[in-house]
This record gives sequence, C-alpha cells and structure tokens, in this order.
Amino acid sequence: MPQMKTAHNLKSDIEKNFKFWTTTLLLLTVFQFGKAYGQIKLVPIGTNSYAESPDLQSARIQASRSLPFFDDFSTTTTRYPDATLWMPGGGVYVNNTMATTQPSVNMVTFDGLNASGTPYEYLNQLSSGLADTLTSVPINLAGLSPADSVYLSFHWLAKGLGELPDSDDSLTLEFLDKNNQWTFMWAQKGLVYDTLFTQKLIAVKKPDFFYDGFQFRFRAYGKRSGGYDTWHLDYIYLNKGRSANDRYVVDLAVRTPLTSFLKKYTSMPLKQYWVNPALATAAQVETNIYNFSNKLNLTTYSLRIEDDLTREVYQTFKSDSTEVIGGNVVQTKRVALSPKIPQNTALKELKLKLTFWLNTSDQNTTTIPSVDLRRNDTVRARTVLSDYYAYDDGTAEYGVQISQRLARVVQRFVLAKPDTLAGLNMSIVPFNKDISGQAFTIQVWNNKNGKPDQVLVQKSVAARYPEQRDGFIQYAFDSPVAVTDTFYVGWIQINEQPLSIGFDRNSLLGKENVFFNLSNEWVKETSLKGSIMIRPYMGGKATGVVTGNEPAIDNNAYFFPNPNKGVINWKSSYVKKIEIYALQGNLVKTITPETGSQSASVSDLVDGMYIFKASDGKRSFAQKMLIVK
Repeated sequence: MPQMKTAHNLKSDIEKNFKFWTTTLLLLTVFQFGKAYGQIKLVPIGTNSYAESPDLQSARIQASRSLPFFDDFSTTTTRYPDATLWMPGGGVYVNNTMATTQPSVNMVTFDGLNASGTPYEYLNQLSSGLADTLTSVPINLAGLSPADSVYLSFHWLAKGLGELPDSDDSLTLEFLDKNNQWTFMWAQKGLVYDTLFTQKLIAVKKPDFFYDGFQFRFRAYGKRSGGYDTWHLDYIYLNKGRSANDRYVVDLAVRTPLTSFLKKYTSMPLKQYWVNPALATAAQVETNIYNFSNKLNLTTYSLRIEDDLTREVYQTFKSDSTEVIGGNVVQTKRVALSPKIPQNTALKELKLKLTFWLNTSDQNTTTIPSVDLRRNDTVRARTVLSDYYAYDDGTAEYGVQISQRLARVVQRFVLAKPDTLAGLNMSIVPFNKDISGQAFTIQVWNNKNGKPDQVLVQKSVAARYPEQRDGFIQYAFDSPVAVTDTFYVGWIQINEQPLSIGFDRNSLLGKENVFFNLSNEWVKETSLKGSIMIRPYMGGKATGVVTGNEPAIDNNAYFFPNPNKGVINWKSSYVKKIEIYALQGNLVKTITPETGSQSASVSDLVDGMYIFKASDGKRSFAQKMLIVK
C-alpha cells in the first residue's frame, strides 16, 4: 500500500514540480521563440575607465586670452580640446565620426561620460543631472562695453550618430561675470531632432561681463550613466564688432573623413592585397566641403597618396577650378584612385597616408582677424596593409550585443588566396555593468552557400576592456587554422549579461556581412547599418588542413535525458570532448569519453542548469542547455 504523503511533503513536491515546469517552459520559450526578442541590438557606450590623455595632465596657461576667440577643433590632434583654449576635465571629446554634417573637420561631443571615459553615476543607471561641460579659458574683455557689439556664435546638433536626448535633457550656455557668478544665457531641450547643425548667436550685453577673466561654458544635462543624450558643438567664435546677422564667414572647409582606400575593407593583409591590387583598391575616395560664405567661391582641390614611413609618393592629383555655391552649401568631391605602388613581397607592412586639401586663400580673409582659416582645409586618412582585416574605421559610436544565451554572432570575410588565421582582435566596449573576466567563446566558421557551416576553431576567453577608448583586445588561438576562401568570425553569448562589441556607424563596408544564430539557423542581419569592430589577423602555420569532408556532429542528437538525474547520453561516435559550463560562464567539468562511449556520469553536478559543449576535437561543435535535477 503506498505511503500517504504529509501536507508538508506534498507542498514540497508541488513546489519542485512547479519550479521544474516553469524552468522547462522558459527554456522552450527561449529556444523556440527567441527570434521575437533575442535579436542583435545596438547600445550606447559607457562605464569603463580609460586612461586620461597626457594633455589633461599638463599645465594650463594662466594668462587671459584676447579676442578673437575661435575654435573649430580642426587642429586638435587628440580626443581632448585644445589646452590653450579650454579648461581641463570637462568630459567632452573631440572627434570627426559622431556625426556626418559637422561644418568643418572635427567637432566636440557631450555625453554621460567624464574625461576618463567613466560614467558620472555608475550605480544608478537612471540617474540624470549635470554631465559633460566645456569651459573656455579666461578671456580679456576689459575696456569693452555693450556698445562694442560682442557676440558668441556656435553650431550645435543633438544626436548625430549617438543617442537622441530626451525631452527633459538639455544643453545650456552660461557666462561668468566679474562677481564670479555664472549667468544663464541659452538652453536647448532634447527631443528636437535635425540632421543638420544649427547656428546660434548670443550677444554679450551685461556690463558685468566686460572684465579681464570672462569665461563661457556649455553644460549638458541628461543621463549620467553612460554614452546617452548626445550633443555636438562646432565652429565656436567670440569677437567684437559683430551683430545678430553675422552668420557668414569667408571660409571653405573640408568636413567628413575620406572614404576607404580599399574597395571592401578599411584594412587588409598586405600579402592578400598583392594578389590583385587593382581589384582590392576602391575606384575613388571622397569627402565633402562646406562654404561658410553666402557668396560663390572658386577653388581647386588636391589629393596625395604616399608611404607614411618613407614619404614615397604613389599618386598626386589636382582638380581644375571648381565653383562652390554660397549660403552654407555642402558639395561632395571625389578623386579617382590610380596609385602606382611598386609590389614588394618582402614587405610585411605598408602604411598609406592619404591627404586631401583645398587650395584656398582663406588666410587672407579679415572675417575672423588673426585666424588663418586654412586650418580646416585638409583631411587625412591612413590605410594599414599589415596582417589583419577590418571593416571599421577604428571608432565606435555604439556597442552591438545579442542578449540571448547561446546565441551567436559572426562577421564574414573573403580571402584573395588561402591563408592561416591566428586570432581575433575585438574592441570590447562597456555598457551599464563591468563584465571584466566574464567568459565567452570566440569562433571561426567555414562557408557553405553563403552562410556559416561548420566550426573550424573555437576558444573560451575572458572579456577584457582596452586601456583606451576604441582600443582592441587580442585573442590568439592555440594554433593557427587554415582558411581557404570565405570564413566567418564571431562569438557565443554565454552569460546573462551580454557582451558588447564596438560598432562603427560611419563605415558601411561590413553591413552586408553580419549573421546571427539564435538556435540552429543562421540568419543574415539586415537592419544594422555599420560594421562590427572585430578584426581577424592572419599568420602562422596551420596544424591541420581543412578538407570540409569530415562528418559534422549532429546538433540535434545531444544530450538526453533532459532533465537529467546523473548519467548523460549522446548519439554520436565523433564526440571527443565535452565541456560543461555553469550559466555564469565558468567551466565546471570536462569529460573525455573513451573510444566508442556514448554516455558519462554527471552525478557530481549540483542541481541546476548547465551549458554542455561537445566537439570532435578538431572543428565540429555542438552546444545545448541541460537541466540537472
């Protein structure tokens, strides 16, 4: 006769069964319906502490500057504003990639990160308040008065390629009076989106502003927990003798970065380039120019391509005279590429320097006295032909991540000739939570019918942040792997906290080459417009030859029963190694089956959910989640 259970035991069984079925249903939902909410997504960058620029550690000038005060950030060679014009530690950074409509080369960007790249508020992700600040050095306005008609002008933009500020976010302007009090002068609220920069002029009228030591500052208010609520400023100009209608300057400027010298990549291995340089080189490079004047202007433009080390020139070009219409008009300029680069197979690396410049007489203009406006007439680019492939331009505007556990993301690359792959360089960017040390798996796949097919090599690694913004972490494989033509590199999301990889929104070269897999099917990603900052680097001697004929592990034949009570079974004779991971990503058990064995004990595992990864010891791979109960 069966023993009657007590109320306590019955309750315990119900709770256990409820927990089991809830967990099982959750897993079924993830595996069967993950496509509905497990897609690749973009996230703002934030939270890691990057090293401070030496410029911010150097001494600042103490004496006041005289008028005019002008900065379009085009001469800035670091990520930090010119130390002779701006006070240190404001948190803004200079770039030419966070927008596409900047008036001239470079702009300054405001977000929720301080000067070292850390958020102002780390613990509270919803915290809002004062974020970045840009403050001028002291300026001498002594001896002037409101009658001298002093105006400050600037160009501003919300969002760009960053995050759109919310309605309660703002960018403000304040003036410092002789009583050391900051006076509110202007504010722009968020949720006002435009693709173009807007020019604003502010009069300096209050008598208390006219003294030796006047300063002005821009302050961003918004999320303090990362790269949110993005604002941009450019072409900041303070001078006397101006008016509210003083909106035009006799100045022609180059604006955007040059497009890639290469047709399909921003960088590629030199030995791959030598296979067919003409096929690998882009037909042309382009940028665009901006006319700050309201009058027609004539100019010519030039391009030079040279060896960045030896200065040997490979191509020069100068255009005929061209008209640039006035009224703040943008024009695109293109130059056909026909470089004469002598092929030298002994070289290990070649760095090309491309310089595009306008041939103007901007230095003769009196619109901004004492300022040589040729400063923004030139834009430079460098193309590295070394040992790696890249689609990105080296700057991340966002992070890209996939949130579902066991989901995979890869980016496709195509060789000109067979080669060996030594490892991956990845730009891991912070988002909300520090995941340093968290495990994830990098993988290389071969190609079949335009999609990933079988794993060639994989390795479990730990997440690390680079020491500086837009830096890369190198992950080397234990042995180089042979790749013949098309291959895919990427990662598996192991933990609940997603891994974020830098995403370059300026370079579209990689947008047709991203694939993801949420269960057993590879899907081409079509919504992302940009390139993932993951770079395969080549070299070394492969330990084996990839034939593509080995039978693959059946990904659907693993593991049973599930849930499991102590002995795990599988239906493949190719399994050589099984690794068992906790959901936190740490390896808890490794099984090396005996030849012919198709079962093993897991009785030493505590109850819970685990990730089982099986491989044939070479390149084929299968992965499943299993409940041990």
